Amino acid sequence: MTKSVYIAAPESTPHKTLIALKAIASLRAAGQKVGLFRPIIADDVPDACLEELLLAADADQAYQSGYGITYSELRRGDTGALTQIIDRYEQVADGFDTMVIVGSDFTGVIKPVEFSLNAKIAADLNAPVLLIAPSQGKTATDLSHAVDFLIKTIDHEYAHLIGVIGVDVDSTQVADTMDELGRLNLDLVAVFTDPRQQTSVWPPNFAQVVSAQTDQVRTPLRFQYELMRRAKSDKRTVILPETTDDRVLTAAGLVLAHDIANLILLGDRETIMNRAATLGVDLSAAKVQDPTDPELVEKFAEQYATLRAHKGMTLDKARQTLTDLSYFGTMMIYFGLADGMVSGAIHTTANTIRPSLEFIKTKPGVALVSGYFLMCLPDRVFVFADCAVTTNPTPEQLADIALASATTAEAFGIEPRVAMLSYSTGTSGTGPDVDMVRAATALLQERAHHLPAEGPIQFDAAIDPVVARTKLPQSSVAGHATVFVFPDLDTGNITYKAVQRTAHTLALGPVLQGLRKPVNDLSRGALVDDIVNTVAITAIQAQADPAAPF
Repeated sequence: MTKSVYIAAPESTPHKTLIALKAIASLRAAGQKVGLFRPIIADDVPDACLEELLLAADADQAYQSGYGITYSELRRGDTGALTQIIDRYEQVADGFDTMVIVGSDFTGVIKPVEFSLNAKIAADLNAPVLLIAPSQGKTATDLSHAVDFLIKTIDHEYAHLIGVIGVDVDSTQVADTMDELGRLNLDLVAVFTDPRQQTSVWPPNFAQVVSAQTDQVRTPLRFQYELMRRAKSDKRTVILPETTDDRVLTAAGLVLAHDIANLILLGDRETIMNRAATLGVDLSAAKVQDPTDPELVEKFAEQYATLRAHKGMTLDKARQTLTDLSYFGTMMIYFGLADGMVSGAIHTTANTIRPSLEFIKTKPGVALVSGYFLMCLPDRVFVFADCAVTTNPTPEQLADIALASATTAEAFGIEPRVAMLSYSTGTSGTGPDVDMVRAATALLQERAHHLPAEGPIQFDAAIDPVVARTKLPQSSVAGHATVFVFPDLDTGNITYKAVQRTAHTLALGPVLQGLRKPVNDLSRGALVDDIVNTVAITAIQAQADPAAPF
């Protein structure tokens, strides 16, 4: 895994390049192959800092691969520019042991918020920050106070600070400044009167500290980028049946433009394309399937009537049922004409799920379908389940939900540590509800011996290490849970919405787990981005679940 360090300053300073050169020299001396990256550069002139650093790194890296965006691209004001920074960084980072990332130069028009922006980009790139703190005209105490403020800014953006380099320090203040910065208990601290002087002492443990970094920050922007990259890596075909909704057509255009998945749109081709043209959306790469196609309707109806004959289904009834686009689309999946479907923007959850339960059915060994959300907090991602399907699960069903949710977490790069939630922790409480969670936890542990799981446990003990040390000090899950299994649908649905709305958390879902092929339900209030994200998740689910015979 490529390591990195993000060199940032709160203002324009020529010392940023000098500090970066010292970082490169230290890493190369430790045998590291070093790559360079500048997230933001000026528009019309070559970036002198990048050119100088590329020469110093001597890593045969092209100039064009060394930067993300220009100031003019940043001024567009959308997340696309920041996503491009992540994309361009990831394209180059794989070829190096360590990436030295050098923050922006405060030459654009965003100076009041530029340091915060650099901290945010550092978090998005999961790169620890080395802070350059200019000290010209400041006493040791003044500099310390300034650094305290900058640390709060870095923390606010959920970046990780590994060190502070004081520059332009008055020669009479060196010892006091080292003392003041030393109280921060950082891995790296240095003080320079002038970094150009050969007598400047670079931290001897710099390369070791950078290589030892293990913090994994996953911002919502980075997680979404990872979703899109995974979906693109092995493209699957997803059906969008609700083509009368402008949100769906707009989302379809974005999915195709970013090459996230192949799409099948259900409806009349002329109607769809005319509306897309009005919206300014290019759907030329999509396949449009007429759901009244007599050959497919007859083929699907015959199969549906056979599958549901035990429920009294006739061929005529089957033909009528297939006028519902959810049924038609799900039957396309059944016959292998698509890998998954996303619906629910204008239909109910029941309307979306019912056909899947009737003839797609659950995976072998899975007893029920449940619904989860990927909750993207500012610095990490959790799985919440069941928040969409199972109203009052039995202990056996709750154990099934927990096991499926742990598998889901692994599929999305989240180390599963399962919290079986209740209003009581450990043995502190009794009652039917607590006993049900306790029984479900025992069943889960029987079925998955090596899965870290704890229950019953309260939410605060599951997520907060301080509370966990008081309530369950011996637990490996308490305080570090990543998968939160709620005891009933009321609790799960209320909690995810409360977290989403009050903590400004990106909630991706509901996503259905347990089906043999992925069919996912949208909220009827879904935004365009929600639809795009759900298409990507559906494609990833299809990658993880190869075709199985029905």
